[in-house]
Amino acid sequence: MNVPLLDLRAQYLSIKPEIDAAVAEVLNSQIFILGPRVQECEREVARYSNCSHGIGMSSGTDALLACLMAEDIGPDDEVITTPYTFFATVGSIARLGAKPVFVDIDPVTYNIDVSKIESRITAKTRAIMPVHLYGQMAQMDEIMEIARRRGVAVIEDAAQAIGAEYKGKRAGSIGDYGCFSFFPSKNLGAAGDAGLTVTNNPQKAEKLALLRAHGSKPKYYHKIIGGNFRLDAIQAAIVSVKLRYLDQWTAARQHNAERYTRLLGQTGLKIADTRAYAGGASSVDLIVPTATEDRHIFNQYIIRTRQRDRLKAALEAKGIGTEIYYPVPMHVQECFSYLGHKKGDFPQAEAAADETLALPIYPELTDDQAAFVVAAIVEFFRNQR
Repeated sequence: MNVPLLDLRAQYLSIKPEIDAAVAEVLNSQIFILGPRVQECEREVARYSNCSHGIGMSSGTDALLACLMAEDIGPDDEVITTPYTFFATVGSIARLGAKPVFVDIDPVTYNIDVSKIESRITAKTRAIMPVHLYGQMAQMDEIMEIARRRGVAVIEDAAQAIGAEYKGKRAGSIGDYGCFSFFPSKNLGAAGDAGLTVTNNPQKAEKLALLRAHGSKPKYYHKIIGGNFRLDAIQAAIVSVKLRYLDQWTAARQHNAERYTRLLGQTGLKIADTRAYAGGASSVDLIVPTATEDRHIFNQYIIRTRQRDRLKAALEAKGIGTEIYYPVPMHVQECFSYLGHKKGDFPQAEAAADETLALPIYPELTDDQAAFVVAAIVEFFRNQR
């Protein structure tokens, strides 16, 4: 049996007539840059995220970059974030000449450890950029309390978390900005690079709209220096169609996560969740995600073991797709060596990078496929004994 990490073709075929019709409509209109389909997508995603404004962007990366630009962040400024994330989070800060300031992660959620943020703030701190990793939100109450008291902006990197909730509030709606990626592998994916920023501040929304179009308004009159960060109309049309199915797909991912955890718990392996692991659980075979009261959308289902690399190879030998998110934390990436960090500076992030593994969890995953994945995991650990 073949179990890919992600099956985008199955998703496409399930809604093919709607996707094809939406793309054909844009082609017939010949309005490819901004226009009514982009505006519609912006309104829909903003409404879904409980925000008043949506600004379509060319990617999740450019959404982050534009938000930093909107705050006039540049050389000699500092932005607090996590070292355990995709490159775009930290790269967007560095591209503006600002300094990324890292805070280690909480091993329960893999998100930024809010108890350590305060100690990293200096007079140069201009923003906090939490990452809602794997589809689960960071502890935003604590982050917002620190940010408001210190007078700094909060930019939510919600690239993996559209529809996730923290205490009933949607990802992107709590900070000054929320940034989404519609990269094809995301829960809500386009057919290429695409993204969107949400905000509840009309002035910030207006500035972002200006920045994404070279700082030009009206055309050829440039008030500020911006970039070309516009969302394509074809991508917007595809996202609008898929948004209608997002809650259904999220429910399927949540079901698949519950099924993995339940099946793994019935195998006889020594299983603990991340909360037990963080509390000192030892002599376990496998760590599974912690189920929280908040809405986790499971962009990824992450397991953890000290035998990660061998397990990954064994699963892939059986045709099971897996991925490591992420094998090298940002503080030890070569391009950020100028920051002066070394291995051991952020031990939780480093341990997660060495031990975590994503299993297939896409909505179309069948019972038989999930059972096959679990059986392969059991076989691996029994062979180790």
